[in-house]
Amino acid sequence: MKHALFAALIAAAPLCAQEALPDFATCLDSDMAQFERSLRALQTLPEPREFEIGDTRGVGWCGSAGIIACDRSETPYPCQHRLAALQEATRRAVLDSLPPPESLPDAPGDWAAPLYPRVYALAHGLSAGPDCDGATEARGAWCAAWEANNRLRDAVLAHQLARYFGVTAPAVDLGWAQVPPPVRPVARNAEGGE
Repeated sequence: MKHALFAALIAAAPLCAQEALPDFATCLDSDMAQFERSLRALQTLPEPREFEIGDTRGVGWCGSAGIIACDRSETPYPCQHRLAALQEATRRAVLDSLPPPESLPDAPGDWAAPLYPRVYALAHGLSAGPDCDGATEARGAWCAAWEANNRLRDAVLAHQLARYFGVTAPAVDLGWAQVPPPVRPVARNAEGGE
């Protein structure tokens, strides 16, 4: 009985293995590529649509995946500080690529004209102070990465809106994202399952 239980536990071990997470940069590259596909699809519609594709949940997921990957690493706190620095550097690159609000052409509809200046201001916003002061080392490392991701999300939203208006280039052309690696299809067995 003990041997059967041990064999079952060994056989189930791969099922309990931690899921591999993409690194932050690769994840962000994939998210920006998805945005560009959505923008092209939106632009093919016969009637103009509102900015329904503006969404930074993917950027948030990439930041969370980065934090989790750091938690799984041998040095989680330094890893999270490096992640925060990478996100801040990416945010600065995004902000540097944004055109000023006054450079936008007349926007279609009532909603569009005031939106970009507000999102632009939000992306360039200043903090009321250090968000992570007084935290323990563990909480401070997590907080630094989390808050950096929040600021990056604001900048990416401004970029997405500027792309929607056609006043900035894709992230890959601007150099703050790369073409993501191709996604390989999952092999299926003869019965149609994975």
